[in-house]
Amino acid sequence: MNGFASEVARRSGQEINSCYQCGKCSAGCPTVKWFDWPNHGVIRKIQLGEEKALLESHAIWMCVGCETCGTRCPNNIRISRLMDAMRNIALERGIKSPEPAVMAFHKSFVGSVGRFGRVHELSMLIEFKLRTMDFFTDLVSGLALFAKGKIPLLPSSAKGKGQLAGFFRRTPKGGER
Repeated sequence: MNGFASEVARRSGQEINSCYQCGKCSAGCPTVKWFDWPNHGVIRKIQLGEEKALLESHAIWMCVGCETCGTRCPNNIRISRLMDAMRNIALERGIKSPEPAVMAFHKSFVGSVGRFGRVHELSMLIEFKLRTMDFFTDLVSGLALFAKGKIPLLPSSAKGKGQLAGFFRRTPKGGER
């Protein structure tokens, strides 16, 4: 296994060499149409050590972590964990995402969890809108959700928030966590 594949396998805890390219993961992925390569193609590129192409790709940022790929995989490979590992490597190396809005959402989401121990939708959305400077795209649907009480005004506290804060202190700062 090449150095990049070893690093991704270690960070993700996945046995990438057990992938035999059946394509079941790609067939079920709801976001694969926005990837540079299908899911099984991402694994093949990891196996081949195509580090630069992967770390600069759309694929690692467009994975939503739904785990559809992992539930379909006959070898139980969780591709979302591979994507998480590669996103973290890219952040640590200062590689800019080709998907700025996705990066803004990632930072806003992680920041909210770091502050409150769970996502507080309103503060996360405000931070996301400030990062992207896109205030009106989904304003109508956002107001409708707010009016129905789906977006709470005040954050609730999570049990074990102190333990989570310890995790955030140990995590590298590449992603502005």
